[in-house]
Amino acid sequence: MRKFLVVLDDTRECLNAMRFAAMRAANTQGGVEILSVIPPDEFNHWIGVAEVMRAEARERIEAHFNVFAKWMRDRQGVDPSLVIREGEPVTEILAHIREASEIGVLVLGAGAGKSGPGPLVTAMIRQSGTLPVPITIVPVELSKEQLEQIT
Repeated sequence: MRKFLVVLDDTRECLNAMRFAAMRAANTQGGVEILSVIPPDEFNHWIGVAEVMRAEARERIEAHFNVFAKWMRDRQGVDPSLVIREGEPVTEILAHIREASEIGVLVLGAGAGKSGPGPLVTAMIRQSGTLPVPITIVPVELSKEQLEQIT
């Protein structure tokens, strides 16, 4: 089964990427895999403190995942899986795509405004020529209705 890989982070544009991935998976009998990357700079502390922070980061990610997963199951009939990695986000996303042969499409949300699409989208576009899967970039400004029409 082909899976849509979507990145879970603290950005507003992540929401539309989640919606798109779930709707597209539902309409193509695919799956959704949600990847969240914990950056290493969150753990630049003593070992004991770092372990507590790592556990808190995982709990926060799992709580966000549970909200998205419930919506995907209830509204789209898609049961997503969660992968949590630690490291530099771009490096970990690329590594995961190369390791997970069932990934068929990377779905990213793009921000709007002066700051551009966001650092993750910008970095992944630079890598797009060497990726084994296509990237779908979902604008933050698309409405639910527009997402339904294009998925």
